Order: sequence, then C-alpha cells, then structure tokens
Amino acid sequence: MSYKSVLVCAGLMSLAIASCNDQSQKTAEPGSAVPSGVVNVYSARHYDVDDALFESFTEQTGIKVNLVEGESDELLERIKTEGEASPADVFITVDAGRLWRAEQAGIFQPVSSAVLDETVPPSLRHPDGLWYGLTKRARVLIYNVDAVDPGELSTYEALAEPVWNGRVCVRSSSNIYNQSLLGSLVETIGLEETEAWAQGLVNNFARDPEGGDVDQIKAVAAGQCDVAIANHYYWARLAKSDEPESQDVVSKTAVFFPNQDDRGVHVNISGFGMVAGADNEENAIAFLEFLVSPEAQEVFANSNNEYPVAEGTPIEPIVAELGEFKMDEVNVTAYGRNNPEVVKLVDRVGWK
Repeated sequence: MSYKSVLVCAGLMSLAIASCNDQSQKTAEPGSAVPSGVVNVYSARHYDVDDALFESFTEQTGIKVNLVEGESDELLERIKTEGEASPADVFITVDAGRLWRAEQAGIFQPVSSAVLDETVPPSLRHPDGLWYGLTKRARVLIYNVDAVDPGELSTYEALAEPVWNGRVCVRSSSNIYNQSLLGSLVETIGLEETEAWAQGLVNNFARDPEGGDVDQIKAVAAGQCDVAIANHYYWARLAKSDEPESQDVVSKTAVFFPNQDDRGVHVNISGFGMVAGADNEENAIAFLEFLVSPEAQEVFANSNNEYPVAEGTPIEPIVAELGEFKMDEVNVTAYGRNNPEVVKLVDRVGWK
C-alpha cells in the first residue's frame, strides 16, 4: 500500500472511506442530494496528505478538486495575470504575511460562512472574512540542552540582552516567518521598541543568517549557537525521523515557548480564501468548510505536526508532548499590515 493510502486509511477512517485504493466517485444514497461540479484550488502547501483529503472531499460530496500546486508568489502572480479569466476558486498558502499580500492584490472576496466563523478563532482570520487560518505554527526557541538552562529563557525580547552575545542563530530577515514575527512585535510593543530589539538580536548573532529553520536547529545541536528561533514543526519532524542524524540533533536540543508570562508565543498560520470572481462559489465554500471539519483538522495536525485551528482536535503525540502553551492573540492581519515597516526596519539594523 502506498504512503498516501496508509495516510487515508489511518487518518480518515471516520470519513467512512470504503477503500483507499478506489478513487472513483461513490454513488449517492437514494433520495440524497449530492452536489456536482468542480472546485479549482491553487495551493502553495505541498503535502501528500492534502491530496488525500481532497480525494475524500470528492468522495463525500461529488465535487471534483482540480489542484494546481506551486510556490506562493508564483501562484499569486498567476492569478493576477489570469485576471477575470482565472479558473481559481480557492487560494491556499502558508503564513499570514502571504495571505495579506494576496489580499492587497485583490485576490480574495469575502466569504459568508457560520461554520468558518465559529470554528476559526477571531485572531486567526481576517475580520471581513477575506481569508481564514487552516493550521497554526508556533515560532519557538530551540536551545542546546548542555549549554542552556531553560530557566535562562523567557521572552523573544530577552534574546537581545548582552548575556546572549554570540549565542543566537536565526534565518535571514527576508524570510516571511521572521518578517511576520517582527510584524507582530510592531503591533504589540511598537515600531521603536521592535527596532531596538532587532538591533540587539543582530548584535547577538553567533553567525550571519544562513539556511532554513532546520539548519538553525542543527546549528544549535552542533554547538555553533546556544539558541535559535524556529517553527515548532521542524523540530517535531526531526523527532519523528528514524535517521540517526536527526535523532542526534533532537537529543541535544529542546523546545521552549517564550513569553508565557505575558502575551504568549507568536503563532502564524497556513490559510485560505475564496478567489474574487470564483465561478464555483458554492462548491468553494463547501470545500473551505470541509477543511476545518474535525476529521480534516485531525489529519492536518497529525500529518505535518502543526496545531489545528479547530478547538478540541487531537494533536500529534510528539507535538502534544511539547506541552500546552499560551498563544499571542494579536490578530494575524497585523503581520502583513506592518510588513512594509518591517522590511525597512531590518535593513536599518543590518539583519541580512
């Protein structure tokens, strides 16, 4: 059985899929009304489990999902270029900053859905229904267990203090994850204080920024720095790996949720919205509501080690072992809204 089939069998049993190998449309029960047609989805998420869920949606509703995958900026430009002729009904991407860019480009139209409004917390969606959070990602601190006592850690802001000089690793400021973290700080503590923090952080870099979040975690394990900023699921992926190298990295590092005594840890999202001028609005709304259903949220959470947006959804065991945490509830729209100031800020402080 293929990897995708295993995921469908294990994660979607509650969806009553009769056979993981049979991808044909099911016959409706006599007298039942099954919608027909298509929904055209442009997605910057690249996970096999997403495909499996889309197939399950088709089996349940009779609505075929036509999927176009690509990088977020590439898909955004494609929709803009296609204009009114674009077949896109739904746009899915990662990071609230990218959702904001799509919003500014006029890509989205408001969605009226009680299901979405009741399921997705207000801080994780656009106040006018232009886009919604699909999954949550906590931007945590990863520390070297031999070099750092967790009692030394407290907040993002504390990483700018002199005690951390030469001890911090983080990826480039051009990365949207870091830009969104800074956008959140601008919203909470103001532009001036955020710039002072960023300058202090740059002063404490153990090395020039390079690589992605996994590279920062590996650098901590290798002793190149003592603490790094990274999304939680990258560490969880390493923890779930059978590779000896990954297990060695995990044994030397641990996860810390900052700012638990005040506003809470910074949380970002992957998310979605309905494309303006969508030809299949009814099908698109049905698809979006399916993505926040208990069954789909559990699969998203377990497959990519993310946190679900739907309250009460079971969490992947390794992620659950990290413990509960307080989440910063600043509305994620602030990440994008403050992005222009953030881009100028990081240039002023020399964050490469």
